[in-house]
Amino acid sequence: MHKGPEETKRMNPATFAPSHFLWKFAEGVATVTLNRPERKNPLTFDSYAELRDTFRALVYQPQVKAIVMRGTGGNFSSGGDVHEIIGPLIKMEMPELLAFTRMTGDLVKAMRACPQPIVAAVNGVCAGAGAIIAMSSDIRLATSDAKTAFLFNRVGLAGCDMGACAILPRIIGQGRAAELLFYGRSMSAEEGERWGFFNKIVPVAELDKEAQTWASKLAQGPAFANAMTKNQLNQEWSMSLDMAIEAEAQAQAICMQTKDFERAYNAFVAKKQPVFEGN
Repeated sequence: MHKGPEETKRMNPATFAPSHFLWKFAEGVATVTLNRPERKNPLTFDSYAELRDTFRALVYQPQVKAIVMRGTGGNFSSGGDVHEIIGPLIKMEMPELLAFTRMTGDLVKAMRACPQPIVAAVNGVCAGAGAIIAMSSDIRLATSDAKTAFLFNRVGLAGCDMGACAILPRIIGQGRAAELLFYGRSMSAEEGERWGFFNKIVPVAELDKEAQTWASKLAQGPAFANAMTKNQLNQEWSMSLDMAIEAEAQAQAICMQTKDFERAYNAFVAKKQPVFEGN
């Protein structure tokens, strides 16, 4: 079983050893690896919950500055395990089903609420809940063989799963999101980059290195300010323009009180690169 939320909250990033995925932490970057390559890295009830608890715990881990999400075996994730999740779901009553769908949605909430930017390194199959995890990340890199599918309607479900109808249109537009959610077809890497879902397409052999490079650059930046940017990107979805401008004025004034702001100024005067410390 996965670690409980309180146990995960007290995790030490340097020694954290999750039960249902791989974890590496170095130089401010945490790498989360979905590791069931023989099945294209599907999720189970326990891995959903442990991922949720881990992202919740990252709120309390300021030494983690950025996160990379990846999969093993040439694929990102095939989504919910057909035998370990979908099979049991058809035997459940409504209260159990609602508890499950709320739990999976909580993973998205936890990913969006954790202050660290998340870089998804997507290759091969990225389907169902795997596509949702990529969507819920802040930056997405892909290889040319990446095939991303929000395939819920292909198993008789609505496309409005885990926030897809709220988040996906904001990334690629309403019409394109509707196409993917109604038909459940795969979005190619080229389409994904052209539509704004992927930030960049990279060669397969360079995906992990590129993801670490993007994450490392984030980790070397002003962590407090990056967290504020992520928070505002989330909060301003439901704000009017006037409210958003006022919220950003307050956020920026807070950031102007940080030592990193002062460090950046002093470095500029000295004609040096600033070294940010996240405070």
